[in-house]
Amino acid sequence: MYAEFNVKDRWSGEDVHCAYQALIVAIATRHADAIDIKFLANGKPVWIALPHPAWVEYHKRTGQIITDPLAVEIAGHYLKWAIEMYTLTVAETLEHLEAVRKAYDARVPA
Repeated sequence: MYAEFNVKDRWSGEDVHCAYQALIVAIATRHADAIDIKFLANGKPVWIALPHPAWVEYHKRTGQIITDPLAVEIAGHYLKWAIEMYTLTVAETLEHLEAVRKAYDARVPA
């Protein structure tokens, strides 16, 4: 369902083919408490990080576990949503603007 799908980009109208490629426990690669799931979107890599505490919370709520195939479906569902629908809020846009400015200011001597 969401391990491989086609979606239309909201802004460009481009058809995007997304296909799951890999699942990695991020603690091993980047010391993060997450599961990294890689998709190829029109051949370009896209990583979705799912927070590992969600596995614990889901188990508390349901008594069930999030399997690797289910994690891929969750990440694919999010990726499809992001391509189709996501628009930054004003606050999110300004947060990213400030982050870019801080990064730039840190690189450029005064």
